[in-house]
Amino acid sequence: MLNFTFQNPTRIVFGEGQIKALRQLIPSGARVLMTYGGGSIKHNGVYDQVKSALTDVVLFEFGGIEPNPSYETLSKAVEMVHAQQIDFLLAVGGGSVVDGTKYIAAAARYDGEGWDILSKQAKLKDAVAMGCVLTLPATGSESNGFAVITKQATQQKLSFGSPLVYPQFAVLDPTVTYSLPAKQLANGVVDAYIHVMEQYLTYPVGAAVQDRFAEGLLLTLLEFGPKAVQAPQDYNIRSNLMWSATMALNGLIGVGVPQDWSTHMIGHQLTALYGLDHAQTLAIVLPAVMQQQREQKRDKLLQYGRRVFGLEHNDEERLIDEAISHTRAFFEQMGVPTRLADYGITAEAKAAVVAKLAELKADRLGEHGDITPDVVQQILQRAL
Repeated sequence: MLNFTFQNPTRIVFGEGQIKALRQLIPSGARVLMTYGGGSIKHNGVYDQVKSALTDVVLFEFGGIEPNPSYETLSKAVEMVHAQQIDFLLAVGGGSVVDGTKYIAAAARYDGEGWDILSKQAKLKDAVAMGCVLTLPATGSESNGFAVITKQATQQKLSFGSPLVYPQFAVLDPTVTYSLPAKQLANGVVDAYIHVMEQYLTYPVGAAVQDRFAEGLLLTLLEFGPKAVQAPQDYNIRSNLMWSATMALNGLIGVGVPQDWSTHMIGHQLTALYGLDHAQTLAIVLPAVMQQQREQKRDKLLQYGRRVFGLEHNDEERLIDEAISHTRAFFEQMGVPTRLADYGITAEAKAAVVAKLAELKADRLGEHGDITPDVVQQILQRAL
């Protein structure tokens, strides 16, 4: 196992009716800016619950944060933080709203051009305090210090991370997910699954605890993901999905192990170029990465096939083939297509994605740094 330091400061407040605890979670006397997305929280009751819990709080609102939160929109919120002297941010929504709010928190206290936080990985010295009410289990952003932001003007999708933007708390009420459209639910399950895979499917380093945690999360998502589509108001199913998505990216399973993240890097460029949902790009890219990197990932692919899918073939090549095909089949079962052609994207995407990665100087991806531009093209060829 590799050396590591681990701390997760986010307080999780989990369960039905926990939104009412907000008043005790937000600092007394704070001037609060509530951020949210397209307005679904005003139709599913979450907005009213939040407002009811914060009746005696000085509360401002900023809506319209996109599914891939844009620098342009978030910059307007940063101006509002300054104008209204906001000292606490409350993100109410899914991972995009939480990610966007992390950027607002950082940029509002950064002395310079906010995009430098992403494009130049500028070091942060301070950030506005924040918490969140999660409405869509998917990204795990509610309890980590990372965010992904898109600059529409340049079609760039970049990430940043800092301990300063960990949410102080995250309220997770599974009942608020009952009204989610099936597509959003499916995307969330796929997103969480691939977050686990990016940290698990690399090479063995003797980290048995992390491996077993990761495999448990994968098995839970495999079991409960399809059930959630069939039983949209089953509290036990939604609880397990919500907690799995949080645990997938709160740092725990990623400590002491090598990590990949090439699927995400390639997927981000597909989103920036073609507007695909984040989870859709991941479902396209991961099976192709697994196939292309099967020798580098051989030991973990065999472990994955045996422990997660219960495969027992003596023929190791067949076992790996079936582990990959089972993974693809799961995404398809969730209603998330796994080929570029399914979205009308042609072979021209190969050069376009490589060009975007070149702009970012991202020419050595993967846990071994061996996914070069040529390999990215081969991966995308497999994804056609």
